[in-house]
Amino acid sequence: MDLSKKLSGAEKRSSKPDDLVILWTSGDREVALKMVFMYALNSRRFKWGWKTVTLVVWGPSSKLLVEDRELQEYVGRLKEAGVKLLACKKCADLYGVSGGLRRLGFEVKYMGKPLTDYLRNDNIRVITI
Repeated sequence: MDLSKKLSGAEKRSSKPDDLVILWTSGDREVALKMVFMYALNSRRFKWGWKTVTLVVWGPSSKLLVEDRELQEYVGRLKEAGVKLLACKKCADLYGVSGGLRRLGFEVKYMGKPLTDYLRNDNIRVITI
């Protein structure tokens, strides 16, 4: 029996997404250094198959980033490698860090609808950390 006949249309379409969105919410510095930033950077450097890599800063990660110089320097490397930088405006405003994120090169905007669109798009993989 041909298994492909049993798959729904959505499963067939989503076999090889082109775009990656990394939703970084953790306020843990080690998570940023040892997973989020490392994977985002190396995905671009070594061309692991993603046409685009987007980092979305949301919640406690926004405050951590604005306060940590080493993380800020790493974000500069992400930007140079072509990672798109986005931040949730509502969270950034709550933490008082919207201006700091903009200075680091982030586009600060309301992210609820864009995140929903990412999650519903078969061509995008979203990982949350």
